[in-house]
Amino acid sequence: MSEVRLSAEVRSEFGKGGARRTRRAGKIPAVIYGHGDNPRHVSLPEREFTAAIRHGGTNVLLTLELEGEDQLAIPKAIQRHAIKGTFDHVDLLAVRRGEKVTVDVPLAISGEVVAGGLLAQEHTAVTVQAEATHLPSEIAVSIESLEIGSHITAGDLKLPQGCVLAGDPEQMLLLIQEAPTAADLEATEGESIEEAAPAESPAAEDVPAEDEGSTTE
Repeated sequence: MSEVRLSAEVRSEFGKGGARRTRRAGKIPAVIYGHGDNPRHVSLPEREFTAAIRHGGTNVLLTLELEGEDQLAIPKAIQRHAIKGTFDHVDLLAVRRGEKVTVDVPLAISGEVVAGGLLAQEHTAVTVQAEATHLPSEIAVSIESLEIGSHITAGDLKLPQGCVLAGDPEQMLLLIQEAPTAADLEATEGESIEEAAPAESPAAEDVPAEDEGSTTE
């Protein structure tokens, strides 16, 4: 697991206006919570935080230099700009060394789908519990040589040392389905075109003529 040191600053401005000014200054609005303490509103350097997420994943361990002290934290919720993809806000969970936390870890799929098969991915991550300073950035899962009809559940995963499954072991993650044939695709496309076709308008002779003797007031 990656560990990154960042300099954090206490925020005194709140609301949308304060958040916009924070972002214009090249920083990300964030909140630190956990351990029963009151939430602390801080700002993080945008460039350094972006690099930390890029290289360490969403479960990167952060050592925040805040008001002369170090605070360990992990990202718990990240809000991104819908178009730019930049970070709008971050919720951070305060942690301690030796403490166990529950997080969602993304799956790293490897291998080729068997000929005639199609991979259906029901979930992109799995929930595990691990020591806060040893959180995995991803969990490897191979689909090599899996036959059509095979599936992988959360309980089938080989978790890294120190990790235990925190969710339902029967949770369906991956499924190898039979790939549709060209005929299946053509039939589906034909049905879509038929459904999208506009309804025919009534013929002119079927439309009742307006009463010539009627008047509008």
